[in-house]
Amino acid sequence: MNKPQTELPHWDMHTVFPSLDSAEFAQAFKEGIADIEALTAFFDEHGIMLRETPPEIDADVIAVFEQMLTRFNALGTQLHLLQVYLLSFVVVDSRHAAAQARLSALQQVLVQVSMLQTRMTAWVGGLDIDALITASDVAAAHAFALRKSVVQAHHLMTPAEEALATRLQLTGGVAWVKLYNDFSSQININLEVTGESKMLPMTAVRNLAFDSHRETRKAAYEAELAAWEAHAVPIAAALNSVKGELLTLSAHRGWDSPLDLALFNNHIDRATLDAMLGAAREFFPELRRYLRSKAQALKLPVLAWYDLFAPVTSGEQPWAFPEARAFILEKFGGYSHELQQLARRAFDEQWIDAEPRSGKRGGAFCAWLQGGESRILANYQPSYGGMATLAHELGHAYHNLMRQNCTYIQRQTPMTLAETASTFCETIVREAALAQATPLEQLSILEASLQDTLQIILDITSRFQFESAVFEQRKARELSPDEVCALMVEAQRDTYGDGLDATALHPYMWAVKPHYYGSTFYNFPYMFGQLFSLGLYARYQEAPSAFRESYDTLLSLTGMYDAATLGRRFGIDVHAPAFWRASLDLIRMDIDRFDALVNELQEQT
Repeated sequence: MNKPQTELPHWDMHTVFPSLDSAEFAQAFKEGIADIEALTAFFDEHGIMLRETPPEIDADVIAVFEQMLTRFNALGTQLHLLQVYLLSFVVVDSRHAAAQARLSALQQVLVQVSMLQTRMTAWVGGLDIDALITASDVAAAHAFALRKSVVQAHHLMTPAEEALATRLQLTGGVAWVKLYNDFSSQININLEVTGESKMLPMTAVRNLAFDSHRETRKAAYEAELAAWEAHAVPIAAALNSVKGELLTLSAHRGWDSPLDLALFNNHIDRATLDAMLGAAREFFPELRRYLRSKAQALKLPVLAWYDLFAPVTSGEQPWAFPEARAFILEKFGGYSHELQQLARRAFDEQWIDAEPRSGKRGGAFCAWLQGGESRILANYQPSYGGMATLAHELGHAYHNLMRQNCTYIQRQTPMTLAETASTFCETIVREAALAQATPLEQLSILEASLQDTLQIILDITSRFQFESAVFEQRKARELSPDEVCALMVEAQRDTYGDGLDATALHPYMWAVKPHYYGSTFYNFPYMFGQLFSLGLYARYQEAPSAFRESYDTLLSLTGMYDAATLGRRFGIDVHAPAFWRASLDLIRMDIDRFDALVNELQEQT
């Protein structure tokens, strides 16, 4: 089963089931359906639903509650494994008809689970939660989720409306997301590269943004924009439908806006968001200074969009996959044995699918599979950025390991806190790479790091601004592809400012990013994650030994407390602009260092 490390690995799913057509998978699927039916019967028997007169907390109610929660946790874990197993085929090959069919069948089944969860929320939300938590150890262990249920219960429609909305999602939002993912992953582009005409998948064309030749980057950019334009109508239909559905449901559930719902789901409040975004906007001139310095390094008057990921030097270490593996293992070992062993398992047991190919989803992610086991999707490029992305996703896997003893409900971590371990691990390898690099290599590493920072601080703000504008205008009517493009360009001009050529932006980033379709305001949690993690890394540098144990505990609790409470464990006040500014000051030091290296190296040539 092991692939030679000179090749980019594919993940191994045989540890879950022998095959998609195996008797073991069929049996597990059958058992999942049976367990849903059994839990539904339990809910019916005990009246788990919205009640005009909630029951008093007594021994019988506590017994019902504990059995309900225990069985729901077990069912959630069981069905999650089936879902990730099926997705493991679809995300690397959207044309896999058998996996698509079985995933569709599972999604039909998951509708029933969603309806059970809504019933559970309504029932729990009506109980005296404080009394329940006092009387039940199971409730006490899930106190945060139960208190959230009280809030969620006040934002539920009637049981009949919730049931109908859940059923309709399969032919509504879920269907539009599926269309986007399948359709966009199968776009191929005819492009001339180094004098040869090639038919390339969109992921490969977008990877040419990292090419050292500007004419190649520009040709890929122009071909990419033309392809998105040619396919814009169905993608815009998906965007309009997903956002329209959410606006309708948010209003009927009593949320003031989709943003308020996103903040609640991400365990932060408006004051935290305002403090963070305000500090980020103050920092824009520094990020634009970095862009101007990069233009200087590339000997350009101003950067175009297709120059954002251009290498600033030919002196970069190539970082082939085996070298990236060795470096990550060594540097993770410098932090802790546990982190190193987790990464070793991921490489040795083939948790990683790294090869870009047609039909495979772009980007990278890490999915919890079972226990302490994860699967990592990447589209690996032999560069520092490719290595850093691997370290980032392995950080997610470490986070999953720290939560392996959590119940299904306890491990539901919001995106704001889900980026903590990943960014921390990326910082570990970045600092290690810088420490052993020549000035030329330092410039390349800082450039890759600042590319990522630019995306997370400045570009994320543009995406947040764009999504806010889409929601506002979608209230009145659907938006045409041209109108969506105009909103995207407006947001990019407002954020990138004079750091980029305003005539060479990317109007179709709304078609590129899958997060617009599968989630709401996915953007600001990434900024939170990076800046929160930088604050933690600063505390690690101050007292490494004391930090490690507390940090692992924090990772195990990310689904059990809000961000402000977890931050206070490390003396962090997420409501204070000063905290965010302090994290941004660390990035300013990198920009200063980058700028100095550009000037130093140019003086030498």
